[in-house]
Amino acid sequence: MKMIVGLGNIGKEYDKTRHNTGFMVVDELAKKHDINNFKVQSDALIADFRVNGEKVLLVKPTTYMNDSGRAVRPLMDYYDVDLNDMIVAYDDMDMPVGKIRLRQKGSAGGHNGIKSIIAHVGTQSFNRVRVGIDHPTKESVVDYVLGKFRKEQITDFEIGVQNAVAALEDWTTIENFSQLMNKYN
Repeated sequence: MKMIVGLGNIGKEYDKTRHNTGFMVVDELAKKHDINNFKVQSDALIADFRVNGEKVLLVKPTTYMNDSGRAVRPLMDYYDVDLNDMIVAYDDMDMPVGKIRLRQKGSAGGHNGIKSIIAHVGTQSFNRVRVGIDHPTKESVVDYVLGKFRKEQITDFEIGVQNAVAALEDWTTIENFSQLMNKYN
């Protein structure tokens, strides 16, 4: 089984905000596979589909961003998901809007959702797909990440989401993560 985790904050007030990038990636992947009914389990919204007979679990933690690990770890345990079979999609302020980057490990880079997952899984070594949201120029970091994309950013962001979805779909079938990084980075 593979597990794709999209990070974000639950609630209408956070819809389409930069910090909900992971949710938007998972939602787009779900849409592509005609999935529209997530259910609640272990502080998360989950759904699944199959690729070549293997189950792929989509996860959107409902714990709010800063406590995402509290939802992720119990699902990994319940479904017996190995760290190599999990990937996390999330926003990255240190990359231009829409740019994606895949990594197998690394620090949280100041991202509280990733900090929480690292704390709950006990390692920095897990797969990630980061989608650039750019860095604020005038507003505070909190206001920026909890704000919506500016009109001139939307097209680049949507391309980034589509590229992240393509990378995640490839991830479900490619054994060698380095090949995937070479293709998308």
